[in-house]
Amino acid sequence: MRIRLIGLDPGLRRSGWGVIEVEGSSLIHVASGAVTSDAKASLADRLSQLFNALTDVISTYRPAEAAVEETFVNKNPASTLKLGQARGVVMLAPAQLGIPVAEYAANLIKKSLVGNGHADKNQVQAMINILLPGAKPETPDAADALAVAICHAHHRRANVLAEAVLRQSA
Repeated sequence: MRIRLIGLDPGLRRSGWGVIEVEGSSLIHVASGAVTSDAKASLADRLSQLFNALTDVISTYRPAEAAVEETFVNKNPASTLKLGQARGVVMLAPAQLGIPVAEYAANLIKKSLVGNGHADKNQVQAMINILLPGAKPETPDAADALAVAICHAHHRRANVLAEAVLRQSA
């Protein structure tokens, strides 16, 4: 059975998105990109812009599940708060469309792709190229979103198998 997933990398200026399909152990790149907000607009308007743009992306590609990178604490509390608000909007967009949303820490995403939770962006990009041949993310945010989607594909598969084993033993 083939399932479509979307990975989301939250940001107030630019939020990355990456859509993949999973069939068995095969991963297929569907599309990726980033949505942006107008830096001159008010915070509320910027959040609305992100929400509307992501809702359009999700409506276009119709994923069955979504995954979002968890926010890390920044040195600047104001920046961390704004990122958290953008992350809330990024999580809300699929949830409003009835799509389940999973969350993954940045270290787990890197470990799932590279085998090292402290891998650098070049190592992550190299694994994306191996796992999704032909994928050419336009921005680092889109690449990060594809990494989130791949991480979710790996972890959801483990959860699906565990649930199947539990059902059989019941």
